Amino acid sequence: MYDGMHSQGWGRHSPQAFGSHHRLYGGGMSTPLTNWAGNVVFAAARTHRPATVAELQGIVAGSTKARALGTGHSFNRIADTDGDLISIAGLPEQIDIDTAARSVRITAGLRFGQVVTHLDDAGWALPNLGSLPHISVAGACSTGTHGSGDTNGAVATAVSAAELVTADGEIVTLSRAADPARFPGAVLALGALGIMTALTLDLQPTYDVQEYVYQDLPRREFDEHWAEVFAAGYSVSAFLDYRSPRFTQVWVKHRVDGDPWSAPATWLGATLADRPLNPVPGMSAEHCTQQLGVPGPWHARLPHFRLEFTPSSGDELQSEYFVPRARIAEALAALDPIADRIAALLQVGELRTIAADELWLSPAYRRDNAALHFTWVPNTEAVLPVLAMIEERLAPLDARIHWGKVIAADAATVRGQFERLPDFAQLAKTMDPAGKFRNELVEQYL
Repeated sequence: MYDGMHSQGWGRHSPQAFGSHHRLYGGGMSTPLTNWAGNVVFAAARTHRPATVAELQGIVAGSTKARALGTGHSFNRIADTDGDLISIAGLPEQIDIDTAARSVRITAGLRFGQVVTHLDDAGWALPNLGSLPHISVAGACSTGTHGSGDTNGAVATAVSAAELVTADGEIVTLSRAADPARFPGAVLALGALGIMTALTLDLQPTYDVQEYVYQDLPRREFDEHWAEVFAAGYSVSAFLDYRSPRFTQVWVKHRVDGDPWSAPATWLGATLADRPLNPVPGMSAEHCTQQLGVPGPWHARLPHFRLEFTPSSGDELQSEYFVPRARIAEALAALDPIADRIAALLQVGELRTIAADELWLSPAYRRDNAALHFTWVPNTEAVLPVLAMIEERLAPLDARIHWGKVIAADAATVRGQFERLPDFAQLAKTMDPAGKFRNELVEQYL
């Protein structure tokens, strides 16, 4: 349920980290169940890891309150419940490619890393990926995970059909083709409509990507040429620390089958890196995807981090805000007066672009976006006042929050950022009249 930075994943790894949550299902909890970062302790009365869809249906039908838990990569209580917390990671693995339809039907609880190599081996690819391949597909889609690229939508935009277990334990399938009125509210749905069991994703022929890194892009050059920066590659990420008037690194990920990228030694005042780099200065690049322009398959370049390294639990918090893409320079200027406050608590910042979509709860609903991501030190008490400052300064730019991150805004403020939230609330009421799949946080928003 996460798409941003993982500072601990850059520096060390633990093969057991992602499995630790799942081992708790089906038995008593000897230790508290937390999210990936450890800043949320789940309040669930019971935890489940059903092995079949029929078992899942029975659990849901017999529950009064239920929520789905993916890989725990949200930084707030969006996945929490005081009832039944259900992992679908134990459902039978299915990856069924329909060549004629250019689509794949997968078990929703699979992680991207379990899907992408299978697709590539068969000659197919997804349009884009988030920065980490270890997250669950259903969780990523439900909370708005995205990668980067002027023409790339969030990962949920690739979904053409979603299968859910609804409040009465029945299975319902909503599709882009058959349910055009409801479908825009059914994928990025905060887990409020039911528990996803399967997703159908659009595919395209496989492709290779080259990844180049530039260092020390002057802020003045970015402010004047930001459109050129983000148009330089299929996926572009710009990293900054708010400590100096520069972007510390710009990662340009270029499709080999696209327009050629000459990778000049200098570009807008930035210098082409001659060695692999980690976005956090001083951290090892061992866990990062291969750079220096070496061509490789899409799934091994579009993320920032290698699949073979499993990140450990992260000592960090994360926030992210979306502004209209055309106003990215204004957004940075708005934060300049508090840059020292940001820098004092920041591990790393990142800017990415996301294409507009039609999903009701998407931060990119009907507008091209630039996303300002912040990876903070793990100190909620210190971070929240800075978030309040950031939100106040970005509010005039029609900023929208990320559903899975830490924010300071109250529910009323969030409701004002998403114009289709009333339509979604009505859809949730229709599909789940008793609010079985809502928790305190979702209830506030709806």
